[in-house]
Amino acid sequence: MHDIAGLEGRGIPGVGVASTEFVQAAAAQSQSLGFDPAMVFVPHPIQDRTNDELRALADAAVDQILRSISAG
Repeated sequence: MHDIAGLEGRGIPGVGVASTEFVQAAAAQSQSLGFDPAMVFVPHPIQDRTNDELRALADAAVDQILRSISAG
């Protein structure tokens, strides 16, 4: 959140990407900072996935990430 807020504060669009495990934490952090960043959530967990599975998650999320950056 802080990184995205810093980017946005300098006029650089940012999008947070996290796994679904962190939806509530992201909302709480956003509220605490008074900042509502663009967020994209991918299925949890991440750490035990194969390279092919990670590529598939990225492929599935990239369009939403690009749309979020463009909307800012």
